Amino acid sequence: MLTSKIDAKRLNTLIEINALINSNYKDAKSLLTRIIESATRLTMGEASSLLLVNSENNKLYFEISLGSKGSELKNFSLNMGEGIAGWVAKNTTSLIVNDVDTDPRFFSEIGKKISFNTKSILAVPMLIKDRCVGVLEIVNRTDGGYFNNEDLQWLEIFANQAALAIQNAREYQRIRDEINHLQDQIHVGKGFHTFVGKSRIILEKLELTTKIARTNSSVLIVGESGVGKELFAEQIHLQSSRKDKAFIRINCAALPENLLESELFGHVKGAFTDASSDRRGRFELADGGTIFLDEIGEIPLSLQSKLLRVIQNKVFEKVGSSVPMHVDVRILAATNKDMEKALEQGTFRRDLYYRLNVLPFYVPPLRERQEDITELAQFFLKKITRETKKHIRDFSPAAIDALLTYSWPGNVRELENVVERAVLIASAEYIQPEDLMLQTSNKPEEYRGETLKNAVNQFKKHFIKNVLDTNGWKQTKAAQELGIQRTYLSKLIRELNLRR
Repeated sequence: MLTSKIDAKRLNTLIEINALINSNYKDAKSLLTRIIESATRLTMGEASSLLLVNSENNKLYFEISLGSKGSELKNFSLNMGEGIAGWVAKNTTSLIVNDVDTDPRFFSEIGKKISFNTKSILAVPMLIKDRCVGVLEIVNRTDGGYFNNEDLQWLEIFANQAALAIQNAREYQRIRDEINHLQDQIHVGKGFHTFVGKSRIILEKLELTTKIARTNSSVLIVGESGVGKELFAEQIHLQSSRKDKAFIRINCAALPENLLESELFGHVKGAFTDASSDRRGRFELADGGTIFLDEIGEIPLSLQSKLLRVIQNKVFEKVGSSVPMHVDVRILAATNKDMEKALEQGTFRRDLYYRLNVLPFYVPPLRERQEDITELAQFFLKKITRETKKHIRDFSPAAIDALLTYSWPGNVRELENVVERAVLIASAEYIQPEDLMLQTSNKPEEYRGETLKNAVNQFKKHFIKNVLDTNGWKQTKAAQELGIQRTYLSKLIRELNLRR
């Protein structure tokens, strides 16, 4: 028997974790990591893993892995019944194997691939209502000794705690996803998109929309194709005094000139061959509200004068009519075109440009707001998996790294398409880099940011992380290769928020 002092230590740890389960199950990953860290420490394990069962394909995936090779295990999975963990999951029976070389159930391939020497394993199933949802596994005692039945009994208690944490977290996630989905449906049902973004520059832009929304002046939103200009137009409208009125949108590049005029201003019966009845235009429909003119740079010169008159006098005539119509409409316009060049070439009227550009609004490309890439990717992943009913848990760390290092010439629109494609072709529970099918080049990687400091920090982050990965995150060796002090490397890891 172990001393009462050690028993008290284990008992106190269990009480602490139980308290966390009851108060903090929203952050399931951190809670499960805490559980497995405690289990590893109290059983004197060298390494450990928490594997979860995917009920759709009957495979086990490494959800959390601790130890010198933990980060590499994310790339592997086990079939049900394969290896010690697979046997435990299949038979819902705990197992102590103190000499893996003599046990035919031991699967050595993963250890060989990551260069890790496994001597002994302690593994227990995580059960929810007699159904195995995963396996808690401890590898090698740090003192070189053997795992015993007391270790097994304590690990089973930790496994029960982990199963309870998983059950609570999944139920919380299910309810939260349902609420979010219903909120999105209400939002989308009214014709608006869900806004996603947490980078400093985007939060500053959102703050600017609040200020702009208080006015009635025209806004010209500029930025590359696919950055989300329409979403910012929506935010301006939704925060304005016109939010309960119509928000009408039209793509000026999508219609030929004769149809565009009718779409914008409407027509009367007999105005042209197909005009069999009167038609209300977008400006009339937007009366009292907001009109969003997308791709304004493509509007023909012949219509620009009529649009200028609407802005100046709030008056227009329908096609085929001489009767003036008065409207109260706020105009938001957007373009990805070089408007200065259009002005020089004479394809866009200067007076109209100045009327539209009362409040200029620039939307930065996705490559300049890296913090939003993961946030948007996760949002699209949840949305698309819900629509396709395909069970994809997350992106692998390598896939996240691929998303963060890609330049995104097509911006947010391209990111959504890439995630949708990855969900459709992925064959595992985690999306891998090859599922993303990103077109990479041999050009040196570019590090762009909101400021020079931000770009330099991006370069530092990728450069230092590559050196750490190469050296197995042994900071002394990595610091030597980088030519800096180990203490300075530790400081950089904290400042740049680097993780294995």
